[in-house]
Amino acid sequence: MRHQIDHRKLGRTTEHRIAMLRNQAISLFKHDRVKTTLEKAKELKRFAEKLITLAKKDTLHSRRIAAQDVHDPKVLQKLFSTLGPLYASRPGGYTRIVKMGWRKGDGAQIAFIELVGREPKFEEKPVKGKAKRTAAPGTGEEPKKESAPKKAASAKKAAAPKAKATVQKVPKASAKKAEPESPAPEEAPEV
Repeated sequence: MRHQIDHRKLGRTTEHRIAMLRNQAISLFKHDRVKTTLEKAKELKRFAEKLITLAKKDTLHSRRIAAQDVHDPKVLQKLFSTLGPLYASRPGGYTRIVKMGWRKGDGAQIAFIELVGREPKFEEKPVKGKAKRTAAPGTGEEPKKESAPKKAASAKKAAAPKAKATVQKVPKASAKKAEPESPAPEEAPEV
């Protein structure tokens, strides 16, 4: 039974574990989200939320206590000038853990830990090829389609046979190598 066991040891000595949590907290405050294992994320959540609670009361004493763990002056400034006032009215729960699946090499469960309210904004791209349909409100009628796109489509069909003649067949083995890999989306630093 695990009675009165305070924290996860993460297979490290005390000094190594504290140094790792300090570094991960600095990365979390700097980048607003960090990709790590689920167990490390759960420990980092406890550690980082205590620092944010210190930053809510902007006193010299709380700055000095936080400076013992946050060794980067720019991150310490961001913690007290940006994050502290942001969470001033929030009574805890400053971070969120999002499970991402399992790592390929060792099967460890991977998760993102991110600051609540500081998530990255993703813009939706408009869908190409679909015409916008607008109807008069309350009429239930669908708008009439324009005939101009049909003429353009028939012109493309006429030009298509010419384009097929210039395409060379590539053997299947080299076709896989020739395909460029899709660029990976920007990720948080992995710690």
